[in-house]
Amino acid sequence: MDSLAATALPDLWDRLTGTQNDPDLWVVLATLGAALAVVVPHPVWRISRNAITIAHEGGHGLVALLTGRQLTGIRLHSDTSGLTLSRGKPYGLGMILTAAAGYTAPSLLGLGGAALLGAGRITLLLWAATALLAAMLVMIRNAYGVLTVVLAGSAFLLVSWLAGPQVQAAFAYAVVWFLLSGGVRPAFELQAKRSRGGAGDSDADQLSRLTHVPAGLWLFLFHAVSLSSLVGGGRWLLEG
Repeated sequence: MDSLAATALPDLWDRLTGTQNDPDLWVVLATLGAALAVVVPHPVWRISRNAITIAHEGGHGLVALLTGRQLTGIRLHSDTSGLTLSRGKPYGLGMILTAAAGYTAPSLLGLGGAALLGAGRITLLLWAATALLAAMLVMIRNAYGVLTVVLAGSAFLLVSWLAGPQVQAAFAYAVVWFLLSGGVRPAFELQAKRSRGGAGDSDADQLSRLTHVPAGLWLFLFHAVSLSSLVGGGRWLLEG
């Protein structure tokens, strides 16, 4: 048993830290098309947006922890909205960074994923995503949230353990393209709601109250991060 473990652990480590071959260009382009197919059409987006909400609320939660706030729970709802609760000072840099993390998280996660894929770290990306979803699951406080995170985590786990290299690569590229392209749309949706007088307590409005900077400038930041991530991450994926 000890010898088996001694053999398996180095193999597991090599698998995690090693590099994998880049997929053919047609696979990269096909996964881009698949991502756009679930982001652009509104009926499909109403479902796929749940995955962006996971990243959005996960961004709030992660930054809350990194800035010393106490994360108390995350809720994900079937209308693709979410809520992340943390304790700490209701003002200051930690609160500002936490509030700003939501709309920027999907795109920044996609950018980080593109960097890993550009370096050939397909397995590392899949395992890192699984670990992040498992950590997030601990903080979910409603049944629908548990269901969505379990389904997402199970997909990553099954692909990383059971699928062949080509399927893993296609799955990883599709996920990263989805984060990059799907991270762009929520800021435009928020802008449209605010133009109609809605979303008065959005992240941009909360940031405006915290910093006395107009909400429109925070919306500009959300747009800048998502579009820059899409351009930069897309270049890494296409040139990888």
